[in-house]
Parts: sequence; structure tokens; C-alpha cells
Amino acid sequence: MPLTILAIDDSSTMRRLVQSTLVQSGYAVEVAEDGVDGLEKLDNVRPDLVITDINMPRLDGFGVIEGVRKHPTFNKIPILTLTTESAAELKQRARTAGASGWIVKPFNKDKLLLAIKRVLG
Repeated sequence: MPLTILAIDDSSTMRRLVQSTLVQSGYAVEVAEDGVDGLEKLDNVRPDLVITDINMPRLDGFGVIEGVRKHPTFNKIPILTLTTESAAELKQRARTAGASGWIVKPFNKDKLLLAIKRVLG
């Protein structure tokens, strides 16, 4: 059974691109349009990994990271940020909140897949 990834991004183009890339690489992928949608889908999707953007309406990526870390079932799963942001203080804030890794958009397919394999062990 393929590993399941929940990809959260407010850009429909980015959601489609991430989904296509990961499905072609053998992952099952569910998408969410923002942080609120992503956290609401956790129990039904039961992801092995969450990939989240940082800048989103309703609930940003930091809120997603904190929400996943507070969830009794999913608090230990890896979380990757996939964002246009590259500031060191934002990376540190994400690490402090519980992110497992940080990838800057536009992403390189091979680097994304390598980061996923690294955090999934």
C-alpha cells in the first residue's frame, strides 16, 4: 500500500503540481486548499506525511504544524514546508513549531522526493 501524503497549499496550480509529481513517484496524495481544510482532513486522510505551504488564508503553515503536533494520532508524523519563503527566522520558527524540513518553491522534483524519503526514513 503506498504511503499517503497530505499536501496543503492555497494555490490550485501548486496543489496539482505537487500531487502529479508525487503520484508519479508512487505516493497516494490528498490535497487541501488551506490550513483549516488540511487539519479537518487529517482523520479521514490518515497521512504518513504532511506537506504545507506557509502563507495561506484562514490558517497559515505555522498553524498547520502546531495543529498536527497537537493531534493525538498524528503528532509524530513528518511535516515538510514547501514555500516561497526563505528567511532564516521563518525556517527557525517552523523548526521550533515542529517542522521536519523546509523546501523553497519553485521546487526541484528530485530534491522534493529526496526530502520526503529522508523524513519518512
